[in-house]
Amino acid sequence: MDKTLYLIGGAMGVGKTAACPRVKTLLPYSVFLDGDWCWDAHPFLVTKETRAMVMDNITHLLNNFLHCSAYENVIFCWVMDRQAILDDLLSRLDTSSCRVCLISLLCNEGTLTARLEEDIAAGCRTPDVIPRSLARLPLYEAQSTHKIDTSTLTVEETARAIAALGRKEEP
Repeated sequence: MDKTLYLIGGAMGVGKTAACPRVKTLLPYSVFLDGDWCWDAHPFLVTKETRAMVMDNITHLLNNFLHCSAYENVIFCWVMDRQAILDDLLSRLDTSSCRVCLISLLCNEGTLTARLEEDIAAGCRTPDVIPRSLARLPLYEAQSTHKIDTSTLTVEETARAIAALGRKEEP
């Protein structure tokens, strides 16, 4: 199998959106999709209909990338804070001709809070993100994923750890 699908989850602020574009440049013939791009709306509404829509958007794009012979590495990140979300996503994807590397990015509460406070000060996030993100942190421990603790890692180190995990995966 020459293609690898990286599904990278983690609470807001752990470093997914920072590291994944770098992963794309570390791996050959790569494409990157951030799940947030598939649901960027104002106001942001969470309903049964919008949840169905975002999953359809994500799976449509990921399946197109998986079926495209130009790409060897498909990198996707999103919060995905429950195993059921990962399982639902995987059930919708054609992974018959690729390796799947499931990764959760984690960090300690102090690091997460500091990162989010920087984003709030820069106007990138609202203050309510801190308790929402902290509440999600423990959910990743229960998932069947490789865990990478980004607490003391740079973006580059995180990206290299993600890329290395994919290269070690067996079909």
